[in-house]
Parts: sequence; structure tokens; C-alpha cells
Amino acid sequence: MTTVTFGQNDNEMTEFDANFSHTVFFWLKNPDNQADRTAFETSLRKFLDNSAYAKTQFIGKPPKASRDVVDGSFTYSLIVSFDSAESQQAYQDEAPHKVFIAESESLWSKVIVYDSIGI
Repeated sequence: MTTVTFGQNDNEMTEFDANFSHTVFFWLKNPDNQADRTAFETSLRKFLDNSAYAKTQFIGKPPKASRDVVDGSFTYSLIVSFDSAESQQAYQDEAPHKVFIAESESLWSKVIVYDSIGI
């Protein structure tokens, strides 16, 4: 198992567990609406802060695409890592995750998830 520590700044260090990766892309219905973006980000951060299973807490947005192979059509990305598929399933069923969905699902038009296990 490889664990890598990274974060957006010194106060947000997170641990990536290479056993199981959960990558989610969100397309907001109104991506230019600042109130929607703030509501989404607030709910997502609250969820991650209260998740018992999510190790990595990386929230991203697309940079300006510099190559044709880069898909920048999404509004937000989320990368979460877990020590096992069982932990990822527990994350799906935990209350903070369900609250996030209830609070935010009206804000998005599309969600795509890519799950991967380490090799």
C-alpha cells in the first residue's frame, strides 16, 4: 500500500490511500450562479469534515484546458480514497453522505463516478 500526503495548503493536508479511489465529477445546473456554488461547496465540505471513512478530501474545479484530451466540462471534482471497498461502501451508507445528497442533488444536473482499486 502506498500512502501519499498532499493538500491545497499547509492547513489542509490529507492522506491518499492507494487501495481504493473514488473520483466523482459534478455538473451543476447553474455553474455561474455563485449562491449555488457556495451552497454546494459548503455542503460538500461539511460532509467530508464529518465522514468517518473518507481519507482524501480533495475538491477541485477544472483548470483552463491546455490540450484537446482534457475534459473541462465539469463544475467540480472530488477525489476520496479508502483503505478498502468495504470502507467505501460504508461511506455510501453513512449519514453525512446521505445529508450531502439531500442538500445538494437539486443543484446538479449530472454526476459521474469512477471507482478504482490499486494494482
